[in-house]
Amino acid sequence: MTASNPSAGGSANRPIHPMGRSRGETGAAAKTSTAATFALVFGVSALICVLTAILAPAGLVLGIIGIVLGIIGLRMTRRPGVTGRGVDIGGLVLSVIAVGLALAFAAGLTTFLNNEGAVSRLERRVQDLRHDLPR
Repeated sequence: MTASNPSAGGSANRPIHPMGRSRGETGAAAKTSTAATFALVFGVSALICVLTAILAPAGLVLGIIGIVLGIIGLRMTRRPGVTGRGVDIGGLVLSVIAVGLALAFAAGLTTFLNNEGAVSRLERRVQDLRHDLPR
């Protein structure tokens, strides 16, 4: 198929690309920010790690990395031709939530371990469970 109408975007006898442009034209396609994509990946990973409670320290580190990448991604999406602002904001929000939960978990754990009564109750409960195990 050839284009014969110059006002339709192509010149005479130039093959038309299936997407409506002639093969000689190059359109400036918008590119999603890589930092925004990684911010979302790190934000989701951090939130999953924090919610498992055992991996909360790893979630804290991943969340901080996600926040840094989110800030970089926000700056990159201001450039012309770079998209991904919504992806970046999502990653930034998830990273902030993960860091907040990790810090709350650490504060709760520290408070619990510094409470002598709570630690002694926990030790008694562990001893009772060990005593109840079949031999």
